[in-house]
Amino acid sequence: MEPLARVTAYLDEYLRIAQFKDDSQNGLQAEGNAHVKRIAGLVDASLEGFQAAADARADMIIVHHGLFWGAPLLLTGTHFTRVKTLITHGMSLYAAHLPLDAHPEVGNNIRLVQLIGATLAGWFAEYHGTPIGCIGSFGHAQPLSAVIDTLDKALGAQSRVYDFGPESVRTVGIVSGGGCDAIPACKRAGVDLFITGEPRLSAFHQLKELELNAAFAGHYYTERVGIQALLQHLPSRFDVETLFIDVECDI
Repeated sequence: MEPLARVTAYLDEYLRIAQFKDDSQNGLQAEGNAHVKRIAGLVDASLEGFQAAADARADMIIVHHGLFWGAPLLLTGTHFTRVKTLITHGMSLYAAHLPLDAHPEVGNNIRLVQLIGATLAGWFAEYHGTPIGCIGSFGHAQPLSAVIDTLDKALGAQSRVYDFGPESVRTVGIVSGGGCDAIPACKRAGVDLFITGEPRLSAFHQLKELELNAAFAGHYYTERVGIQALLQHLPSRFDVETLFIDVECDI
């Protein structure tokens, strides 16, 4: 068992919570039991995930998408039910949104670089002055189809691909989740392929006009890798057990 305050303080520092300007209210969002033995990880703060964590007797849940964002929410409807589930079972909720995307060790974007077999070449796609995305490079140019195949196998996903750029890929720009705002930054960085999660209508013509390849591997699939990596890391620092709860979302 570990004190909740000790685990939370470590997460705040390790994930550099205070360094990011974010709509998400990152950090401890709900305070449960004073001590933590089992930590569950979820991508999204969903009722299904909370109930699965309670069934697994988790003391703490870490999520990428938390319950509290910029605007206050009334404790009614589904929001109330989620909060009630946490309180009833004494589970704490900790959220890490942009800090987990951009973390240099367990972040979504660095993990995606590693999963496709590339090497980190730099950071890009700033949000309020802080770079969020990764640029990965290959020692030798890879066929676009081979990079996509490696990505999909690693994530268990099936990417939507727009092949508007070169057939061979040497550099990749990666911004997990809903990263379409980074398309101009990808062009400025001169990457051959942009990897993100969720497409949007305006991206199609933008990518085509910029002659840039893109792979949309799914918002959920590109953002579960960071939570999984963080869960693997924590037992090396604390006397805790961790488990990932896979509540799949086909988006």
